[in-house]
Amino acid sequence: MLQIKVYSDYVCPYCFFGEQVLAKALQGIEDQVQVEWLPFELRPYPNPTLKPEGEYLQTTWENSVYPMAKQLGIPIVLPKVSPQPYTHLSFEGYQYAQEQGKGEAYTHRMFTAFFQEEQDIGDIDVLTKLAGEVGLNEKEFRQALASRRYKEAHQKSLRHAYEEVGIQAVPTFIIGDKLVRGLLREEDLRRLIKLELEV
Repeated sequence: MLQIKVYSDYVCPYCFFGEQVLAKALQGIEDQVQVEWLPFELRPYPNPTLKPEGEYLQTTWENSVYPMAKQLGIPIVLPKVSPQPYTHLSFEGYQYAQEQGKGEAYTHRMFTAFFQEEQDIGDIDVLTKLAGEVGLNEKEFRQALASRRYKEAHQKSLRHAYEEVGIQAVPTFIIGDKLVRGLLREEDLRRLIKLELEV
């Protein structure tokens, strides 16, 4: 079984693209691969997060994100949530989802909720509703977030990404032993995965 680790942040549009491209690249070979999503906060609290109405995001989306979305055929919008949410709570929720065997479904729902529905994924009420939508127990989930039960597990995961793996940008894929920074085209990603499967 080939291990694929993906470091991403739920407020990074390129990570959403990466999730979609990876899903397509794995079609037909899903049973030979195990994907694990790992957290990387681009702007951890208390660093200020970006504002969608600000020049940086407006320019980046106009010049890069929207053209790429069109090319990939992925519907996406620059969410109006301002400032952008911190993602530590949504990632603590991921720790719970992963324990319940729903990590991938939860990750996908975070991306679509933020980038297609403009939901505030830093809000416990929103996160709890989304968790329920992927089949998680809403009461247990809310309790886990409110008590910060997974805070230490999330921080440990972040430290591992920053200090041990040396992740500096997302998305970053680790496919078997190969580390790939940034977004690959579907066919290139599939070729790389198949090469690693043959090793």
